[in-house]
Amino acid sequence: MKASMIGAALPFTLALSLAGCNGSNDKAVANDSATQSADPLNSQSMGRPFEETGVAKFDEPWAMSFLPDDRLLVTEKRGVLKIVDVLTGKIGTVSGAPTVDYGGQGGLGDVVTGPNFRADKMIYLSWIEAGKGDTRGAVVGRGRLNCTQPLACSLDGLSVIWRQDPKVTGRGHYSHRIAFSPDGQYMFVSSGERQKKDPAQDLSNNLGSVLRLNPDGTVPEDNPFAERGGVSAQIWSYGHRNILGLAFAPNGNLWESEMGPKGGDEVNLIKRGKNYGWPNASNGVNYDGSNIPDHKPGDGYEPPEAFWTPSISPANLIYYTGSLFPEWQDSLLLGGLSGETLIRLKVDDQDVSKADQWDMGFRVRALAQGPQGAVWVLEDGSNGRLIKLTPIDHGHGES
Repeated sequence: MKASMIGAALPFTLALSLAGCNGSNDKAVANDSATQSADPLNSQSMGRPFEETGVAKFDEPWAMSFLPDDRLLVTEKRGVLKIVDVLTGKIGTVSGAPTVDYGGQGGLGDVVTGPNFRADKMIYLSWIEAGKGDTRGAVVGRGRLNCTQPLACSLDGLSVIWRQDPKVTGRGHYSHRIAFSPDGQYMFVSSGERQKKDPAQDLSNNLGSVLRLNPDGTVPEDNPFAERGGVSAQIWSYGHRNILGLAFAPNGNLWESEMGPKGGDEVNLIKRGKNYGWPNASNGVNYDGSNIPDHKPGDGYEPPEAFWTPSISPANLIYYTGSLFPEWQDSLLLGGLSGETLIRLKVDDQDVSKADQWDMGFRVRALAQGPQGAVWVLEDGSNGRLIKLTPIDHGHGES
């Protein structure tokens, strides 16, 4: 059973479609020096099931990843990697972060702990590097996190293991999200179509695709297009626009959130070798108002499980498995940038259904589940807050 269309304002309804990004809603924000904060936010009076506590502030934060303890890694777009003690709000800077090509939607991107982090301390980063002429593209690298004290850390031996190919002009639709399969055997990377449209339907490049790689960046022999060789062999699915969220369910299903053009933002279930239609099919329209055929049965493209028109500009999403919000278990939580929302979709194996949508009053850049089940939110922009969500009737001791 497919979901029905989800509107951007309350109440919302659910439906099916495809598409992907709102470039103007993902622009860089002028920076201000980040400062610490620990201010409770007024949420209880707004009818939400959670209360909000501000823990820290950052300059254009983009992604975050918890370590096995109560420390959190946070990337800032200008090329700074931070480490936070979420119990105290104290922040350190991790040395050894890469030099990035900053501007537009580009800079330092995702951060993810490796599947064997407890043993090898490996972390994975994505960022934008410059190419020849006025070109650039996303890369993924990995290195070891070495900490002499909890907030005194370096990233050692950082090396690039994947690149977008080809590098092109422009500063949008990089995507560059990273997710490891639940068994830790494979690394999935989202590669945006760089606002060029047509590459998403061209299997000779790795733009507009979800890629499946080994943790060292090499290509598994059983990928669907492995026989083509080159970067084509990396592709797991294609026909994508700008994927800013990748999240695995415990059963191995891979979910993504994707920005559409004008309308048609999506949540998709990613399947081996499937074509998701961009730019030939979308439930949105082009920015100049010209039509794009909607998804329809028999068009040869995989439809989304849910879409939003008008746009919410979806950021990343997480699959919630914690016990702190038991009613949220087996749900996707999705942040909205232009929509300034937190959305919950209930998951039933391969289907999603309407659940909740809360107006947050700010652009939600990233979400993470803490070690004890709290939901953590990064606000977009300079002075972007790190906010902890806990149930109304719980204290602040959980993370």
